[in-house]
Amino acid sequence: MSLLYKSTRNSQKVVTASEAILKGLAEDGGLFVPEQLPKLDVTMDELKEMSYQETAYVVMKQFLTDFTEEELKECIQKAYDSKFDTEVIAPLVKVEDTYYLELFHGATIAFKDMALSILPHLLTTAAKKNHVTKEIVILTATSGDTGKAALAGFADVEGTKIIVFYPKDGVSKVQELQMVTQKGENTAVVALHGNFDHAQSGVKALFEDKKLAKELDEAGYQFSSANSINIGRLVPQVVYYVYAYAKLLQNGEILEGEPINVTVPTGNFGNILAAYYAKQMGIPIQKLICASNENKVLFDFFETGKYDKNREFVLTSSPSMDILVSSNLERLIYTVSGQDGEKNAQFMEELKTKGAYEITPDMKERMGDFVGGFATETETAQMIHDTYHNTGYVMDTHTAVAAYVCKKYQEETKDTTKELVVSTASPYKFVKSVMTAIDDNYASEEEFALIQELERVSGVEVPNAIKEIQNANVLHTRECDTDKMKEIVKEILKIS
Repeated sequence: MSLLYKSTRNSQKVVTASEAILKGLAEDGGLFVPEQLPKLDVTMDELKEMSYQETAYVVMKQFLTDFTEEELKECIQKAYDSKFDTEVIAPLVKVEDTYYLELFHGATIAFKDMALSILPHLLTTAAKKNHVTKEIVILTATSGDTGKAALAGFADVEGTKIIVFYPKDGVSKVQELQMVTQKGENTAVVALHGNFDHAQSGVKALFEDKKLAKELDEAGYQFSSANSINIGRLVPQVVYYVYAYAKLLQNGEILEGEPINVTVPTGNFGNILAAYYAKQMGIPIQKLICASNENKVLFDFFETGKYDKNREFVLTSSPSMDILVSSNLERLIYTVSGQDGEKNAQFMEELKTKGAYEITPDMKERMGDFVGGFATETETAQMIHDTYHNTGYVMDTHTAVAAYVCKKYQEETKDTTKELVVSTASPYKFVKSVMTAIDDNYASEEEFALIQELERVSGVEVPNAIKEIQNANVLHTRECDTDKMKEIVKEILKIS
């Protein structure tokens, strides 16, 4: 059966999966969503014996129905290979009574590798399928991890260029170095004088700029996105929730059909939305626990039904979650509004003009699967400290936010359902924050001086991603103000 996609702001026009991946964002500014969420067509008995690559195929074929079996399997094999430092791709680690799904074993040591290892292959395959002759320009905003993972995925991929905007003072030192040392003739990195929300809204505005689209077209270019607004980023993320449940089953940690709760450290809402999609496909996920840091706009939304970004933007030790406009939430809003594109467009316009919108009580009721929670900076550091000193397990700041929220949820609700915490980055990516949390005597040490100490403390070898940047040359030095993004894109692409 062919599955088509439509915009969250207009339910009338439909496109194929490959067209949705190519476009990234719909012409009306909406996000592409499947007309209906598909179901898995394999049994749990079959699933639990599958490798990560086999699981990826049975999940993704349900969403990407205009890709042939050969095309999809080739994309999967190219993506999930020796770039990952563990054969199982997404290992499950049990710490006390909680299961951690480690999604940071790829080339850039963050969960974005899980989807951005395959997106370039999906995109170039989609371009061939649709007889695209123009060069595809990947335009992306990052809060720290997407940028490097996208740059690594698209570096020197024929027929593409990639431009990444990141907030100058809103990422960790390691994250910044990973981006500005990126090799590749087709790569460009720009430090933005602003925060992630400025970068994200600026990129969206460029996608919606009709005059710029015409100029690009005349110069032989077309935009696409590597952010989770691209359905080609979101679909591969569904895979690891299906895989994790199947592995818990295979390992005898749960019984078939037994529900689990999933806690996800959440910024742009893509990762937890993928868990929601996995649930709709038939995975017995009971509660989707949305963990925020001090930028707790999502926590407040799940509590009140009002989304309000009019608040102070806080720079935290978990910078990939320092976001006040969670763009993927639009896909959930569209779903719980009964796929009402007009109503959804109205909410998004209110967000753009007033910085806030409020959903109806009926819509809020339809989001009963979701629970919000948040952790302060102190609570995040305490979670890293206590987990290490009690168990020896070292987690990064984002994982710690989720672990704290999960623990607090269990204490407050007395819910004894088994818990899966999504671990989204290696502690090496945020070494100063992690080591200072473990022992505040490290606070005076320089970030890179602590790398060997983290290796000693964690017993985990320094990843290649860190070794590579320690002595790498800075190749990208561009900076710009938020109102100059269009000019700098044209400059990079040599469009006069």
